[in-house]
Amino acid sequence: MSTLLARARAIPSWQITLAVALLVLGFLIAAQLSAEGPRVRYTTQERSPLVESAQSLQSQQEALKTRILQLRNQIGALESQGPGSADSLKTLYAQLEKARIGAGLIGLTGPGIVFRLEDSSQPGAGSDSLVSAQDLRVIVQELWLGGAEAVAINDERLTVSTAVLDIGGSVLVNSAYLAPPYKVTAIGPRDLYKRLQASISFREFVTDRVEHHSLGLAVAELDVVDVPAFAGTVAVRFGQPGASPGATP
Repeated sequence: MSTLLARARAIPSWQITLAVALLVLGFLIAAQLSAEGPRVRYTTQERSPLVESAQSLQSQQEALKTRILQLRNQIGALESQGPGSADSLKTLYAQLEKARIGAGLIGLTGPGIVFRLEDSSQPGAGSDSLVSAQDLRVIVQELWLGGAEAVAINDERLTVSTAVLDIGGSVLVNSAYLAPPYKVTAIGPRDLYKRLQASISFREFVTDRVEHHSLGLAVAELDVVDVPAFAGTVAVRFGQPGASPGATP
């Protein structure tokens, strides 16, 4: 035993330190190698779906690029059609302008007629002596039947989506609350007022509402009438005109 201790004491200290360090290093390398296999397998399993997604996106991108090139070629072909394409564009613009006029999106000026309708001025008059939404609807309907091209009530352009309703003591037109007197403006043929006078329903309206209940009604035929454009939101996607009452098919 004394001999072994003597030999151990004879070994230099740096050799002992180096041996311990190599032992620890070997242990660490063995531990890392034992953990490397599962880590590599895990990474490969996770990477596979990512690669598939990347390939799918790349395929979509290639398809979109092909579609872009096709559309560019079509645009180039249309642009190279020559003078005929300019005529087609003019026709398209004319159709668009007509549609905007029909939708009330363009203000119009032309010969027409202006009605001024107000409540009765007689003292003690009842509710029947007040201008109602029904009165305005009658005048507007007669104007349309007489050939009016554009109509407005107190500068509110009437369109296919316009409603004229009684709300409290006022009349709602589009989204505006209007108060009397009411000015109904219309652009149409120069004999528009004569057409209204020939209408039985318009004459009955004058007799029943204007004369019997003393509503105020004034009419002016003018060479120049301004009807403003519709200022609201157009939400109608499709519309079809209906047959006018009494119209022949």
